[in-house]
Amino acid sequence: MADTCCNSTTAPASRHETKAPSISDVPVGSYVTRLRIAQMDCPTEEAMIRKKLGGMDQVQALEFNLMQRVLTVVHRAGQLPAVQAAIRELGMEAENIDNTDSETSGEVPLAKPWWPLALGIGAAIAAESVDLLGMPEWTSALLALLAVATCGLDTYRKGWIALRHGNLNINALMSIAVTGGLLIRQWPEAAMVMVLFSIAEVIEARSLDRARNAIRSLVQLAPDYATVRQPDGSWSDQPAAMVALGEIVRIKPGQRVALDGIITSGHSTLNQAAITGESMPVEKAAGDQVFAGTLNEAGSFEYEVTADAGHSTLARIIEVVESAQGARAPTQRFVDQFARIYTPVVFFVAIGVALVPPLLLAGNWQDWIYKALVLLVIACPCALVISTPVTIVSGLAAAARRGILIKGGVYLEQGHKLAVLALDKTGTITHGKPALTDTVQLDQVDGIDSLRVATSLAARSDHPVSFAIAEAGRKSGIALLEVTSFTALPGRGVKGTIGGVDYLLGNHRLIHESGVCSPAVETHLGQLEEQGKTVVILTDGKQPLILLAVADTIKDSSRGAIQALRDLGIETVMLTGDNTRTAAAIAQQVGINKALGDQLPEDKLQAIERYIRDGRSVGMVGDGINDAPALARADIGFAMGAAGSDTAIETADVALMDDDLNKIGRFVQISRMTRTVLIQNITLALGIKAVFLALTMLGYGTMWMAVFADMGASLLVVANGLRLVRQ
Repeated sequence: MADTCCNSTTAPASRHETKAPSISDVPVGSYVTRLRIAQMDCPTEEAMIRKKLGGMDQVQALEFNLMQRVLTVVHRAGQLPAVQAAIRELGMEAENIDNTDSETSGEVPLAKPWWPLALGIGAAIAAESVDLLGMPEWTSALLALLAVATCGLDTYRKGWIALRHGNLNINALMSIAVTGGLLIRQWPEAAMVMVLFSIAEVIEARSLDRARNAIRSLVQLAPDYATVRQPDGSWSDQPAAMVALGEIVRIKPGQRVALDGIITSGHSTLNQAAITGESMPVEKAAGDQVFAGTLNEAGSFEYEVTADAGHSTLARIIEVVESAQGARAPTQRFVDQFARIYTPVVFFVAIGVALVPPLLLAGNWQDWIYKALVLLVIACPCALVISTPVTIVSGLAAAARRGILIKGGVYLEQGHKLAVLALDKTGTITHGKPALTDTVQLDQVDGIDSLRVATSLAARSDHPVSFAIAEAGRKSGIALLEVTSFTALPGRGVKGTIGGVDYLLGNHRLIHESGVCSPAVETHLGQLEEQGKTVVILTDGKQPLILLAVADTIKDSSRGAIQALRDLGIETVMLTGDNTRTAAAIAQQVGINKALGDQLPEDKLQAIERYIRDGRSVGMVGDGINDAPALARADIGFAMGAAGSDTAIETADVALMDDDLNKIGRFVQISRMTRTVLIQNITLALGIKAVFLALTMLGYGTMWMAVFADMGASLLVVANGLRLVRQ
């Protein structure tokens, strides 16, 4: 298979918990090291390493990411060389990621020469032709040996290493099968088996590289160079990796953003699909955040760098998804355990097939040995084991491309079981900031613009409700009046003098105290408060003039997102600290099944636990500290608006890179598709092996058919898994 090489990290464990998410309880004084092993292509090679290192006192924990060829090792201080030496004994090289200049420095595989495989194919075909033409046996034997020598020496080397260490991987099984075929003088067939195996390895390596690069392709979105302002005011193109925090970068129309930052001047429209999955471009101006890898569609701007190239939001997305394979999905854990039992069982069955019929039933030795050799090829579980990581990684990549960052295969697969979704209100269903929704003119005084007076008073206050009224006035172009004798009335509202008239702007309590409340005011108040709105009233002390309602408005996407979840069969419940009446009103507007108001953080936690005790899979969506306990307790915790947030990306099970609730429904769909593909691949891999096992026992199976069955199944499951990338 194609060899690649990359790099890794060694440091005290306490600094690298995020690098190895499934490794916990690291002993004090131990180190966590990530090693890139270029030759770790197949699950059976993983088994060799696991067996070798698992017996070493210096090694305390192991975690494999087969798709990225990364091994995370917890080891005692100073014992890394011993770990690398042990891996070297297995014929592999383990490279420490932090010891290279770049994490991508060794990722391009060195191309193997094509001519040995071509020569082997020609020799195998010639051996088959010579045999069919009835030419002397020695000519077929020589051609077969030439084919095996040109194509199979690497397989024999790997097979011998595996056998020396007591591992029955595909190289060992294939070496035994081909050698057995040569010993029983099945020259053309033995040669063709080795050639077909070599061809299949090349194809499989390229297919797996496609899966490995599903996320890495995102790296290409961020340009290598950025236009940086120099101390003398000039501009110069510099490598993005060399740009320091705080430097000013200029972006022209059509360019991609090289680094994360905050716009300092200018405005533009950016396509942020690579980060947030948003289909529509987003307007950006001074003070707004920009992300590496996003496309500047129009306009130009300058921004201050807030994260270096290795710690941009894009880089963190790539790192998280690559390491997500460490949190193995239940299906993957089952398949790994099954494979460890399946291979030795079939191996010993093959030995029984070779020995029992000839010894006890007077069977033909050559016939039964041949059947046993076919069984050895079928014994390899490569297709079965490789199907799960390919499928999981493809699902993770498909989600990431839509702005859904999933922290592990376990959450991706678990998503298909989601039965209940609990949602916070503020910032999740609503925008998280109040806005003016209603104005009701009550008594009219000649020469007085009640709305203008109310807006002028509100503009002097720092209360969120007043701010919403003032902001609405600003957007409407209302000219503010001069306010004198302004006073805040805590818990009630504000008062001030405009044009020699004293005005009050406040809540229902203030109106009662001023003695100007009326049945008409009470009616309007009741109607608006039933809708979950906060109401303030303007009065001149004689009569109520205008009533203004403020509410945390519902996001445009919320109603459609909730309906999509209901269509998927998921029950929704809202958990909010707002009063019960407001909670019920918001829930009714968006179509949520149940609403619980007056929820403190511990109340939200208890609500989640009640659903879990009922045996249902529960998800929790939130964006604030008050949601943290419930997010942690839920089976799947969803963080909203995680783009640019280190904490959300690092702590959430699933991070939605923008505030669009529709992404949760999409996550469930991807999870269900992933589950379906996993079942398809497992059924396909086991079904093909079962068919060829039956054919072999009935006397119809051949060695080259067994190779086609094994490698063909591997290619089929890899191709099927890769379909998810395009979802």
